[in-house]
Amino acid sequence: MLRVLREFRMPELPDLTIYIESLQPRVVGRTLEHARIASPFILRTVEPNIRESEGKKVMGLHRIGKRIVFELENDLFLVIHLMIAGRFHWKKPKASVPKKVGHAAFDFPTGTLLLTEASTKKRASLHLVRGRSSLAQFDRGGLEVLDSSLEEFAGALAKENHTVKRALTDPRLFSAIGNAYSDEILHRARLSPLKLTRQLTEEEIGRLHAATTSTLREWIERLRAETGRDFPEKVTAFRKEMAVHGRYGKPCPVCGAKVQRIVYAENECNYCPRCQTEGKLLSDRSLARLLKEDWPKTVDELESLETKRTAGSIVP
Repeated sequence: MLRVLREFRMPELPDLTIYIESLQPRVVGRTLEHARIASPFILRTVEPNIRESEGKKVMGLHRIGKRIVFELENDLFLVIHLMIAGRFHWKKPKASVPKKVGHAAFDFPTGTLLLTEASTKKRASLHLVRGRSSLAQFDRGGLEVLDSSLEEFAGALAKENHTVKRALTDPRLFSAIGNAYSDEILHRARLSPLKLTRQLTEEEIGRLHAATTSTLREWIERLRAETGRDFPEKVTAFRKEMAVHGRYGKPCPVCGAKVQRIVYAENECNYCPRCQTEGKLLSDRSLARLLKEDWPKTVDELESLETKRTAGSIVP
């Protein structure tokens, strides 16, 4: 499972935006001929019956947080959450559903949309609901940052006193920002991921808001250019162009210091100690327990230890 989590990350706002933009010319205005459910784990509703979606035209697509919503005729809505390892694939009409990872296939006259999940833990979900008011249950209430003012952004930050990393990824506070892009945002804002939101100055909040909007917009444009008219088949949060996310041990593109990380639960936080934490290393609990008093407190101490190790004066 850890291997899967390292290879995949939940699609976030830029990825979901490109999914929707790629799906629109392929399915909007076209009839969903068949909805083939290959895995019993994926469908989380029984009423309306999934068969009611068949023969209905797709009227539009939109996003609620990290969920993609297919608006169908007769006031029906297909709501899909890809979770960590769920992905869409556009294939030829009536394409087969992959045996091991396939969840569902949605057949249209011009092609088939496959829903897969490369994980043994079946977390992706599909709901079919009736009535626009039924969509409220999927809305966690997070602010849509790209449409927000600085005042609205500051208000969301002030709701709870969390670390800024946790706040950015909390769907009740901000919509569709996850582990990957929060790392990139905090690096651009030059902020420690562990700084508490209520300790942020006005200047830091302004910097964070600017970094959030510019980072997300930049990556939407980057992914849009990369995809072109094709369908996005390589949706991943690990990209060589990223500054810190997934780049542990590699040089920061701004200052050259080695990117550090904090590992927790099923995630990790990546940061640059020089750009974000005034040269201090944030304590990784597992490493701190292992190294105890040998745990370096600053990036300079870490680099000194690495220099000595390279010279052979410290046995690895």
